[in-house]
Amino acid sequence: MKKIFKWLGIGVGSLVALICLSLGVVYFLSQRHFDEKLTIAGHPPTVPSDTATVARGRQVINSYGMCADCHGPDLGGQVFIDVPIFAQLYAANLTSGEGGIGGTLTDLDWERAIRHGVKPDGGKLLFMPSHEYTNVNDADVIALIAYLKQIPKVDRPVRANHIGPIGRLLYLKGDLPLLPAELMNHTAAHPAEIQPAPTAEYGRYIANTCAGCHGPTFSGGAIPGTPLEFRPPANITPTGIGHYTEADFFAALRTGMRPKGVPIDTVYMPVRFTKNLTDEQITAVYAFLKTVPPKEYGGR
Repeated sequence: MKKIFKWLGIGVGSLVALICLSLGVVYFLSQRHFDEKLTIAGHPPTVPSDTATVARGRQVINSYGMCADCHGPDLGGQVFIDVPIFAQLYAANLTSGEGGIGGTLTDLDWERAIRHGVKPDGGKLLFMPSHEYTNVNDADVIALIAYLKQIPKVDRPVRANHIGPIGRLLYLKGDLPLLPAELMNHTAAHPAEIQPAPTAEYGRYIANTCAGCHGPTFSGGAIPGTPLEFRPPANITPTGIGHYTEADFFAALRTGMRPKGVPIDTVYMPVRFTKNLTDEQITAVYAFLKTVPPKEYGGR
């Protein structure tokens, strides 16, 4: 019996040692990426402060920009993911209040953070969806910066980010885009400014941010690397919503209701932002989605 317990102890000890070694390797390899700095020149913008530009920035942020989803309704920073084994992520206070970064950033710093996902020192921003904002044209990026530079101050303590073992492992496997700065071409030409119009072309531009959840083909399905409780986005290709009339689509984005009064889970579908899209923008997105190739649910 003593020998059995002895060998069991050796086996358990070896397993624990192997797990610890594996975690150490995962931590070392992931941390090397987290600590790496990038040299990104960026594109120095000229940011005016006129009321029209600021108003445009406000509309972008409060509709398809969706900055408040992570940074909080007052853009003063908040913890937006709190699953310790996965990650505890804090979106920065964007204001110039105590604990905020707004008062320290130059216009170029803002542009590099939004478009390239890097800090002023070249460090890579965690989970900042710059791989989506890189598709935003110069006029809208400039408007975003103009608006952010004049938002009210919020005093809020800084919180540290923590990436748990599961988050690190998913990152190394390529299933979790923790460092979007690694996912983009930093020398790509910026998209041309497109005039707002109820067209599929303009709708494609607005719908770029939809692809972050609904996938590059807009067919929905589980988002790689998200927690199990995260509800998979819907298929918004013609296979999924081809039966929607334009009025149905307006109702979905403005009130969170599907046809026949079926509610959308607005915890995951950001109706709090899409309701702020202009009529022209919603019409344009509807026109664009009608041109998307039909695809079965979950094809991403």
